[in-house]
Amino acid sequence: MNHFNDTICALSTANGIGAIAVIRISGPKAFPICSQIFTKNLEESTSHTALFGRIKTAEGIIIDEVLLTVLHEGKSFTGEATVEIACHGSIYIQQQILQLLIQNGCRMAEPGEFTMRAFLNGKMDLSQAEAVADLIASQSQKAHEVAMNQMRGGFSSELKELREKLIHFASLVELELDFAEEDVEFADRSELKILVAEVLNYIHRLLKSFELGNAIKNGVPVAIVGAPNTGKSTLLNQLVGENRAIVSNIAGTTRDVIEETLNIAGILFRLIDTAGIREGLNESDSDRIEAIGIEKSHEKIAQAQLVLLMSDFSANGSASEGHNTMSTDETIRWAQELQVEFPSKKFLVLANKLDIRSENSNLEINSNIEIQAISAKTGLGIEELKNWMVAQIQAGFDSSQETIVTNVRHVEALEKAAFSLNQAQTGLETNVTGDFVAMDIRQAMFHLGSITGDISTDDLLGNIFSKFCIGK
Repeated sequence: MNHFNDTICALSTANGIGAIAVIRISGPKAFPICSQIFTKNLEESTSHTALFGRIKTAEGIIIDEVLLTVLHEGKSFTGEATVEIACHGSIYIQQQILQLLIQNGCRMAEPGEFTMRAFLNGKMDLSQAEAVADLIASQSQKAHEVAMNQMRGGFSSELKELREKLIHFASLVELELDFAEEDVEFADRSELKILVAEVLNYIHRLLKSFELGNAIKNGVPVAIVGAPNTGKSTLLNQLVGENRAIVSNIAGTTRDVIEETLNIAGILFRLIDTAGIREGLNESDSDRIEAIGIEKSHEKIAQAQLVLLMSDFSANGSASEGHNTMSTDETIRWAQELQVEFPSKKFLVLANKLDIRSENSNLEINSNIEIQAISAKTGLGIEELKNWMVAQIQAGFDSSQETIVTNVRHVEALEKAAFSLNQAQTGLETNVTGDFVAMDIRQAMFHLGSITGDISTDDLLGNIFSKFCIGK
């Protein structure tokens, strides 16, 4: 990692024209390099000061008037001497300043290199560094909340406490090996069993939280499916508060998949309005187009986390053929079939058209499928529907109070740590020798340490930071 002794520069704001652009410079020669192109000498400036002046070429040509911020070594994001140049957002100006910096000794930063330097200089651990990327990509309140908690070290401190407890017992077990002939026991086996069980319970809780974390980070795909004329498009429009989809009483109006996003309680839901699923299509061009849309609907059900099955409540107790739709009772039976096909998905049958249901319309209460009566047209029951959607995702977790796992790499490390602790637990129950128990505990500690970067490799770091944007 010798190249981390270089002084790097990059545009930290988004590419393109804007009112202001920020160029970041970090490294041992940040101050002398910037002093060569700036009208003031930075070597004599104090940390965390902003200086107004001009950027100029060696020939004295003025490029721009800028505001330049100085951060001394040990007091910056990277832990290195850092300069941030706020210039006008012209692409020409940006490129001219970057060229001047390179000509005077900088090199262009690699993706994520500023954050990697912060990690290598001990300004943050690896899980905090990864949270920086999550914070930049956050699109909702909950995504911001979870990323901010992790970046501030909430997850790291909990893992550190677990590792310290395991280190203590592993050391005592290994100490016993030095006194094997004297049959001395330093580590209380009953206490160790309790500790391993507690750590395993905590790890399983973290692993379970990933479903919520992944949903918060990437959004929750929600498929709205059902027969034609059940009100799928009306529901989409009601949820998003605008006429996003065409609403008509003509069967098969929605021929393609329509997607829209909705933020509920800080969680981003990706709503997918699919083509109506019905039987009896003929070979006309129109119906062939609709058949393609139906095939896409099945694909979206497979991709969705939540599935809302729309039904015509007003058709209950009537011949569904006369309504050219599907009754709630029929939809419940269809939902039961889908639940067998997709056991991991969460289904909700919506008994729509509550406002015009007949006296003969009753819900089938002996079903294992959740059912909710609504009127997509009037909005009746929509708030209850939103509450159901949020409850399915939160699953008893409070993202504002506890750690939520959002990273697949962390999940893999936690699973490996759990496996090793299960091995240690089995060893304690069967009275295996202490060296094998200690080995399993050490292995669990290794996997927990890989999350925070206490255990890391160049390949791992390269893979993680290559996914960052340049300038961060």
